[in-house]
Amino acid sequence: MLIRTKQPDIQELKNINLITPQRKNLPNGVPLYIINAGIQDVVRIDIIISGGKWNQFKELQALLTNRMLREGTKTYMGSVISEKLDYYGAWLELSCSAQHSYLSLYSLNKYLPQTVRILESILKEPTFPEKEFQIVMSNNLQEFLVEKDKVTYISRNGLLRALYGENHPQGKNIQVADFTSILPDDLHDFYERYYSSDNFTIFLSGKITPEVEKIVTYSFGYSSFGNSLYKSVDTDFPIMKDTEKRIFINRDDALQSAVYMGNLTISRHHQDFKKLRVLITLFGGYFGSRLMSNIREDKGYTYDISANIISYPDSGMIRISSETSNEYVEPLIREVYHEIDVLQEDLVSDDELIMVRNYMIGNLCRSCESAFSLANLWQFVYTQGLKDSYFNDLLQSIREVTPEELRKLARTYLCKNILKEVVTGKKSS
Repeated sequence: MLIRTKQPDIQELKNINLITPQRKNLPNGVPLYIINAGIQDVVRIDIIISGGKWNQFKELQALLTNRMLREGTKTYMGSVISEKLDYYGAWLELSCSAQHSYLSLYSLNKYLPQTVRILESILKEPTFPEKEFQIVMSNNLQEFLVEKDKVTYISRNGLLRALYGENHPQGKNIQVADFTSILPDDLHDFYERYYSSDNFTIFLSGKITPEVEKIVTYSFGYSSFGNSLYKSVDTDFPIMKDTEKRIFINRDDALQSAVYMGNLTISRHHQDFKKLRVLITLFGGYFGSRLMSNIREDKGYTYDISANIISYPDSGMIRISSETSNEYVEPLIREVYHEIDVLQEDLVSDDELIMVRNYMIGNLCRSCESAFSLANLWQFVYTQGLKDSYFNDLLQSIREVTPEELRKLARTYLCKNILKEVVTGKKSS
């Protein structure tokens, strides 16, 4: 019997029962992952190309190749693509990561035959028209010119360059000259290398009926296209750290300084990674973290400060970032080191650890709420080369990590002597 005057007991989450994708190969060999989890008549098609920024031989090549796909094909002009997608209530997203390029189409089920024809044309027969290329280049250049003078942009890229070196993809900074040197032929070359039926995977999520699967199979599952000679391969890039611990980039007109601190760390395939995520969350990964409580709430040095752990194909990076008034740069950095000392010396209290656990488990649950968010999780597993049990393993690590383990992790991975400091702003007098 339901007693409305009594608060329900809090139930501890012991495992996450994610809907597992149905895996199959289309007749032409293209892998298909189906996540049938929707109740609304909406579907999302994600096409994942194995080839991204780390595979380009010219800056901006992967990004602009992906971006230009919708600007014109042999069947449709760019304006017609936009008009038709708008008419059918569809949405197309194009994006690019280190090792992959993505095409994501959101469509109503009833208009899927029409919208998939457009997606098929975009994938199989783009023309990279010169006029549209110049417009896209001009727009991207203007956005870059605005962004490149922001202190956060300068410090963020400065930290990457300091940790990885200029010969590593993560350490290269885009320059104005990159926008003027790249040509439509460069986009054709990248497309020819990586956009082929032998080099992509499809994720299908939402309300997936037999008719939906039939439409997708008909468009992408029978004929082959593209050049099958090229394959995306993992490449080892040299990591060359800057020898300086503090890098200051002067901006006399800066009203605030951007402070970025960080060091290289383990990748997400390391056995310590999942529990290290708990430590970094406690340190600076949510609003109640140590850094926020001390530097924002208590000292008032900044409006926002955060710490996170970022994964790249060949490594991980612990990063602490904030903006502050120029006169508070040194006190802010001192307090960051103070909080590291505390984590390395004292045990985390049970109450604080419970709070962090609940926060992380809540975030994990929220990331599984819909068919499309489930698709995001399984794409993450696929592109990162993880096991299907990854999220339940993560949940177990969050639930089981102890204060003693967190202190040991802090002593191992929060190394003050190798933590780079990149500050962009006006030098204090």
